[in-house]
Amino acid sequence: MNFNYKTRGTCAREISFEMENGIVKNVSFNGGCNGNLKGIAALVEGKKAEEIVPLIKGIKCGFKSTSCPDQLALALQEALSEQN
Repeated sequence: MNFNYKTRGTCAREISFEMENGIVKNVSFNGGCNGNLKGIAALVEGKKAEEIVPLIKGIKCGFKSTSCPDQLALALQEALSEQN
């Protein structure tokens, strides 16, 4: 299933990904720090969303209350709840 998540409070504007049986695939960020976000996408590729969320949820970027990894965690949580 394909998901698009509009981010809030980050340089990246949107996160797109696929999730099949809880496995995350093809993560891409629209905007943000290109190299860092490609790295994050590569690290989560093929992993279970339930395992990823606790690792990245709550990460902050500087003085912001969120970050691109935190927004990905929120997107994955939303996708998991839609699939259940």
